[in-house]
Amino acid sequence: MNELREDAERHLRALAGDDARLRDDQWTAIEALVAGRRRALVVQRTGWGKSAVYFVATALLRARGSGPTVIVSPLLALMRNQVEAAARAGVHAATINSSNSDQWREVQDSVNAGDVDVLLVSPERLNNPDFRDNVLPSLTASAGMLVVDEAHCISDWGHDFRPDYRRLRTLLTELPAGVPVLATTATANDRVVRDVAQQLGLGPSTTDTLVLRGALDRESLRLAVVRLPDAATRLAWLGEQLPELPGSGIIYTLTVAAAEEVASILRERGFEARAYSGKTEQAERLRAEEDLLANRVKALVATSALGMGFDKPDLGFVVHLGAPQSPIAYYQQIGRAGRGVDKAEVLLLPGAEDRDIWAYFASLAFPPEQVVRQVLAALGDADGPMSLPALEPRVDLSRSRLEVVLKVLDVDGVVRRERGGWVLLDGSWTYDAERYAHVAEARVAEQQAMLDYQATDGCRMEFLLRQLDDPHATACGRCDNCTGRTWDTTVSQGGAAQARDRLRRPGVEVMPRRQWPPGMKALGVPLSGKIAKEDQAQPGRALGRLTDIGWGNRLRALLGTNAPDEPVPDDVFDACVKVLTNWKWDGRPVAVATISSSRRPKLIHSLGERLAAIGRLEFLGEVDIAGGADRRGNSAQRLAGLWQTMQVPTSLAEGVRRVGGPILLVDDQIDTGWTMAVAAKLLSDAGSGPVLPFALATTT
Repeated sequence: MNELREDAERHLRALAGDDARLRDDQWTAIEALVAGRRRALVVQRTGWGKSAVYFVATALLRARGSGPTVIVSPLLALMRNQVEAAARAGVHAATINSSNSDQWREVQDSVNAGDVDVLLVSPERLNNPDFRDNVLPSLTASAGMLVVDEAHCISDWGHDFRPDYRRLRTLLTELPAGVPVLATTATANDRVVRDVAQQLGLGPSTTDTLVLRGALDRESLRLAVVRLPDAATRLAWLGEQLPELPGSGIIYTLTVAAAEEVASILRERGFEARAYSGKTEQAERLRAEEDLLANRVKALVATSALGMGFDKPDLGFVVHLGAPQSPIAYYQQIGRAGRGVDKAEVLLLPGAEDRDIWAYFASLAFPPEQVVRQVLAALGDADGPMSLPALEPRVDLSRSRLEVVLKVLDVDGVVRRERGGWVLLDGSWTYDAERYAHVAEARVAEQQAMLDYQATDGCRMEFLLRQLDDPHATACGRCDNCTGRTWDTTVSQGGAAQARDRLRRPGVEVMPRRQWPPGMKALGVPLSGKIAKEDQAQPGRALGRLTDIGWGNRLRALLGTNAPDEPVPDDVFDACVKVLTNWKWDGRPVAVATISSSRRPKLIHSLGERLAAIGRLEFLGEVDIAGGADRRGNSAQRLAGLWQTMQVPTSLAEGVRRVGGPILLVDDQIDTGWTMAVAAKLLSDAGSGPVLPFALATTT
């Protein structure tokens, strides 16, 4: 055992430097994996050295004749960092993920030839039919160790549950006897630890999982909550305090729209800042990461897409404009800071809109039983595999939620993904309503805990650590409550006015639909392929996005479920006029029409009439939707509902033919864009000129 530890220390020094020494729990884990061939779960703070455990264990196992280590890793950024770290330890690592499909065959050949010590795969690969059927069996048979990084993703009790991770349960049962398994995470409370440990213990030949939990506090972090009255003041304060924050860092926002808006505002104030989200192009994300690593930017303004795996030891600060919906998710994100510096600032600037955004994300939870039964029925009626585009018209789910449902059903053995689509295996599946209800209750409790974190007068770090059930939790002595040091919330009048003017700048472009969804014939709708140019709506405008931190707040109050139906307020109308004034259209509209609304008829009618009056345009009336707009979950269902219920009344058709020019078409909100697309086609069929969509809000 002494010889094994000496070898382990030698590999660690190659990885981390001549002064590196194994921590006690690092050695305990390595010994269990290499000598005991056990299964271990390591819960340690970010930057503790969890990757050192599996790279050192890999080197030791390979020297003893074991096959390659397979690491299931959730993010491409994490993979890039791990490949570089492995090389320092003398371990040859390669990856198979969505960004290097052209290299898969070469990587597989290298693995088979024994030239690869570590193979990193994304969890999504585990359910790719070609990988699952042709690569995974041989990889499973020859693996020397399996590593599950960010293991909290296995558990739907965790803050970042990913259905693809659940396929690991099947993989674990198929591993040969004696293959060690390591799972690592920095963010797991007792419930998640029990769930993950139970799943890792699956299989007849395994012993109990070794669980190693360490203190999660990091002494460099200085936590504080800064309360400011509104979004404009928060942005102004940030712009004035940003030069005082150490080094470079990350500013987290809750939505993509907010990330883009805040980054733009900071650039206007002279800061090097970039937006970073799941919608950012991959090449641009790479450049943004590299610029932050090299301190060429003051901050990346990011959604949670910049989280697990991004490793910048000297990251000086993390600021949240808006609170994440759980203390555990918050802890995970602030863990990006302070790994290699003595002091890093961690600031939370909560907003009144946070709860609205939490409610929206909660609405995307696992759907009710009757909707899942639609999926099973559609697959049961099919003659063969059904692709997502073919399945989508038959169920009331958006594409992204449908994918999640299929993945969960796949893990439960109910459906299977094959070439060409999905097939039903077992129609006797039982909907686990009790578990889903408990998960929803846990999410509500987490949201309340996040509010309690903001309100506490005790130690903030201790509060977070107790949410993670850290047995070592104690007062940190560094946060604002422990030290009594609070941030000055004074904002200059000029800065506040500038931020307010910028946030109140109205107008966003809304791109029209260009192609009908596939499979519409199955729903009795005679539309397919590209939308004819003469039937397309023109690029439109909206006053703002519902997710904006500027106009979003005003629009959510105006368009909320419980908001009264009243004529358009003057401030909103004046802003709409500014949008139309700045609209560089190819042809000025000659008339105005509206979309009928069962929920807000006064609001939409008054907006249409006032816009027509101030622009000296003819008000033609409204496109009718019988029973009101149907906002069902996916494009095909939405389009079918509109096609069956929308019509252009005779008086409106006569009016559009008479005026013979562009029509400004007004609605309260643009979600999917199908209402405008169908209305534009019907107006075109009635003889109108180009249709120019305009709405108060958009969700895109």
